[in-house]
Amino acid sequence: MSLETLMPPLMFLALVVFLLSGYPVAFSLGAVGIVFGFLGIALDLFPAPLLRAMPDRIFGIMSNQLLLAIPFFTFMGIILERSGLAEDLLDTMGKLFGPLRGGLALSVVFVGAILAATTGVVAASVMAMGLISLPVMLKYGYNPRLASGVILGSATLAQIIPPSVVLIVLADQLGVSVGDMYRAALIPAGLTVGLYFLYVVYVALFRPRWAPALPPEARPDAGKEGQAAFALLSYLLVGVGAWRVGEFLHLPGWLEGLEILLGLGLWTLFLLPWIRKNPLLRRALLSMVPPLVLIFLVLGTVLIGLATPTEAGAMGVVGALILAALNRRLSFPVLYGAMEGTARLTAFVIFILIGSTLFSLVFRGVDGDLWVEGFLTGLPGGEVGFILFVMVLVFLLGFFIDFFEIAFIALPLLAIGADALGIDKLWFGLLVGVNLQTSFLTPPFGFALFYLRNVAPKEVKTADIYLGGIPFIGLQLLVLLLTYLLRDPILAFVRGY
Repeated sequence: MSLETLMPPLMFLALVVFLLSGYPVAFSLGAVGIVFGFLGIALDLFPAPLLRAMPDRIFGIMSNQLLLAIPFFTFMGIILERSGLAEDLLDTMGKLFGPLRGGLALSVVFVGAILAATTGVVAASVMAMGLISLPVMLKYGYNPRLASGVILGSATLAQIIPPSVVLIVLADQLGVSVGDMYRAALIPAGLTVGLYFLYVVYVALFRPRWAPALPPEARPDAGKEGQAAFALLSYLLVGVGAWRVGEFLHLPGWLEGLEILLGLGLWTLFLLPWIRKNPLLRRALLSMVPPLVLIFLVLGTVLIGLATPTEAGAMGVVGALILAALNRRLSFPVLYGAMEGTARLTAFVIFILIGSTLFSLVFRGVDGDLWVEGFLTGLPGGEVGFILFVMVLVFLLGFFIDFFEIAFIALPLLAIGADALGIDKLWFGLLVGVNLQTSFLTPPFGFALFYLRNVAPKEVKTADIYLGGIPFIGLQLLVLLLTYLLRDPILAFVRGY
């Protein structure tokens, strides 16, 4: 075997050794790329001018406007965490679902979905719900394992529900439309939320001591929950009905959005007598309107084609600042903390991207792309074998490294095999995105586990947190299987064929 054919696997092995040694990922990538770059030039495997393309690639990264959405969504998520949005929502939804066994857990899932659709940041969701809802659930007799698991699972919805940051990164790396990726993610996101609800209902039915109902003294508006829930459900039906009418009439995206808003506004006027008489319904609407407006500004404008993800992120930041100011939570320390957190994450992402770009440039220079293509396309089972291998690999990588690192290091290499086998990149990226959701819950480096451990009361054992997340890992893997089986309906939903 010639040295030329050995270079790609040696380069890949060197990267694995660096990563396992604990050296920072961005610098590991850059170091391996530089060392093997000079080695390749010395061995005359590729010309020296190849490395001169690196400044152009770095300039391309820094001028990529799509990546601006990452700091926007991160900043928005941190501001919303401090705006009181999660606290108001959890309090109101907890009272609304309170009469039901498992009602508090159901409210956590519901609020987790709302927060995911507004922030797109897992850390903000875990810490907000861990601080607010976990003590309340424990106070009213919830099993610590169920309470921890529901919070962990609901917080990781920010990975798959648009405007997820990971979906932006996946779309950028695969060269597909972020809007299409967002639209495709709506189906697995809906399946995940639905399965979470069913799991909580199952526990409430078969292990009622784990998820008791709230006592009447904890529900000041006892007896009015049914009317409030029916009214909120009617809003959903009116919104879906207005959307279907717009689809039937083939209205433009912006006009369809206005039609939905008009329908909801008229329905509010119709329900005004109920709203005046039912304080729980009034509080529910007041706590839900701000996040729903943000969801429309951020997600709705992207889906109907009014804004790019970067523009939608900018509007979301403005909306989050206004919301924090209205709740009297906007201050210099809050702004400084949000800017510092955003700067740290953005620098982390950009340096990993620069390092991975240098690595991939040299890796392609030594024909590593051909080596990877030959390896991946030679797997037994064709497309099915390739997808199974990739999903197992991504799941295992999620135990040890961050989803950004997986997206920037592994995904470009895996995409080579997907291209060679003619697999749709949008669907392939969606599968990877659903799989990456598990990385926040899988020990030893599941970040959601760490976030919850930092804010959980001392009576909650670490073992309860880890064991509580296992059922939700299983549910996420079930969604991954369903996403694989529903390839044609998902692509038809996105592209309209």
